[in-house]
Amino acid sequence: MRIIHVHPDAPLKPAPGAACNGCGVCCLAEPCPLGMVLSLKRHGACRLLRWDDAAQRYVCGVLARAGWWRGLVKRWIASGSGCDCSLEISS
Repeated sequence: MRIIHVHPDAPLKPAPGAACNGCGVCCLAEPCPLGMVLSLKRHGACRLLRWDDAAQRYVCGVLARAGWWRGLVKRWIASGSGCDCSLEISS
């Protein structure tokens, strides 16, 4: 069994295929390919993931700072394509 630590105020993980709600589970489990390249880390929580207190959700630190290249970053992290995290969550 693997344990990841999720912010207590994070939204519940959506069903696979449902819209991302910022639960953070996927990025807390492991970095996406872009996160691996930018953080030089292949396992464990992505170092680029940020908690947004105002929105009460996790956000990609790279996407949050993206300028003219925002569309490219969204494509690289599959933003908007629905939840692709198959991890089972228990409380």
